[in-house]
Amino acid sequence: MVERLVPDELWELFQRVVPEPPNRPQGGGRRGYGDREVLAAIIFVATSGCTWAKLPPVFGPSGPTAHRRFTEWSRARVWARLHRLVLDELGARGEVDCSRCAVDSVNMRALKGGS
Repeated sequence: MVERLVPDELWELFQRVVPEPPNRPQGGGRRGYGDREVLAAIIFVATSGCTWAKLPPVFGPSGPTAHRRFTEWSRARVWARLHRLVLDELGARGEVDCSRCAVDSVNMRALKGGS
């Protein structure tokens, strides 16, 4: 299940943006589950509509563990960096079609107090 939700290619990209785990204030210890298993659990919750509390045990980490790591990675802006990296990778392969992308000034907020 983990390899299906986090294929090797995605895992390689993710490893480039995920920060090192924080040091525990009491010292010692290690994370009980690897980042790949937790990422798979996060993807499952995001794509299935499942709640953190109902996360199936097949993933390994509990819902609270996956949610805590999701929060840590969100604060570290991992998702934005991963998004940019995926877009860059797809763009380099010519697999991004921007023909339907447009910037419309109607959707942009005007700055107040301009010159």
